Amino acid sequence: MKELTRAINNHLSAEFQASHTYLAMSIWLREKDLVGFSSYMLNKSNEERGHASRLIAYLVDSDQQVELPTIEAPERDWPSVQTLFDVVYDLEKGVTASIHHLYTLAEGLGERSATAMLDWFVSEQLQEEAEARFVCKRLRLAGENSAALLLLDQQFLEGTALAHVKGGMGGAGARDVG
Repeated sequence: MKELTRAINNHLSAEFQASHTYLAMSIWLREKDLVGFSSYMLNKSNEERGHASRLIAYLVDSDQQVELPTIEAPERDWPSVQTLFDVVYDLEKGVTASIHHLYTLAEGLGERSATAMLDWFVSEQLQEEAEARFVCKRLRLAGENSAALLLLDQQFLEGTALAHVKGGMGGAGARDVG
């Protein structure tokens, strides 16, 4: 269990770093008057802290030591909204890889409670990557068209931009995430 505890504590860095980075992105977007994107990234920041809290609860409930990581100051400027969301997609892929590592480790150690807890994270990361990939594709379609960018920002503000991604292919049964 010590090896798994160490790995979970290491993964906390990825969750907290993503939260901190998404908060910086939210601020940058707000400074650009892109309120819909900004609100979305603020929600993503809060979600990442929630993910860390789930892992912390697991460690505490398993009578393991929690080690809170030191978080580096994130970037504060991006050349474009497209570049910003490319970074989001890369961060999410990194978090997914870390979750998969934890899962493989837990399976190898026969830690059933850990794999059960990590099942939620596997599903969550599938959704996180799908959302980030969708936004990147939409921003590429918008290109340099500021009207298209503003329309997409408005859809984020209204909460409709990701409705079909959150609900799967048919759009029904959307899960409640910001």
